[in-house]
Amino acid sequence: MKLLVGQRALVTGGSRGLGRAIVLALARHGAKVAFTYARNEEAAERTQKDATALGAEVLVFRADAADNSATEALVRSLETAWDGLDVLVNNAAITQNLPLALLEEEDFDRVIRVNVKGPFLTSRAVLRGMIRRKSGVIVNIGSLAGARMIEAPIHYTTSKAALIGMTCAMAKEVARHGIRVVCLAPGLLEDGLGRNLPDHRLADYLKHNALGRVGTFEEVAEVCVLLASSRSSYVSGETLVMDGGV
Repeated sequence: MKLLVGQRALVTGGSRGLGRAIVLALARHGAKVAFTYARNEEAAERTQKDATALGAEVLVFRADAADNSATEALVRSLETAWDGLDVLVNNAAITQNLPLALLEEEDFDRVIRVNVKGPFLTSRAVLRGMIRRKSGVIVNIGSLAGARMIEAPIHYTTSKAALIGMTCAMAKEVARHGIRVVCLAPGLLEDGLGRNLPDHRLADYLKHNALGRVGTFEEVAEVCVLLASSRSSYVSGETLVMDGGV
């Protein structure tokens, strides 16, 4: 059953990995989908082609998630093209597998800029239209690292913990306008941070995982769709940890 027929959605960082899976899931469930990408034009074109093949109208923007001018411009374009947005998925994020002692100040600032400032700027731009229309859903893609005490890069963990706080505060502020804000926090997935883990750390994670495996992008994307849909109309301000039972 398609859960988002007629909805208009924007996904940041949607060309590869989890972002790509979310774009395709939104398209599969009947939404119009716009997504941003930072550098990989080939991957963006491939994702656009695959989402279009699912019957969706798809728009693509090259934009830095933490560039306010670019963000404001793309949101204005979408407001003009689609007369508004119903769903925002703040997915764009970066990380590095570096221990605290080797982190430079520039490394910390770069991760916070993309992972925290980016969702703030994009949410602010999109919320103006959502507030006028008195409806909308924002799904922030967090991480198990920001919700549990696990071994993970300090700057990445800090950014994802901040996203949980942002979700709570934003949900409280915009609820009176009929807007929901939720956070989806996956554990280790088939690619991304987990791909760069040493074998012993991955083995330790799987040892403490009730399901004994990492998750897939498609599994997380389907839950993202559910949270964005009317099936989750009484869910706001919450962080759903999706980690297979760690």
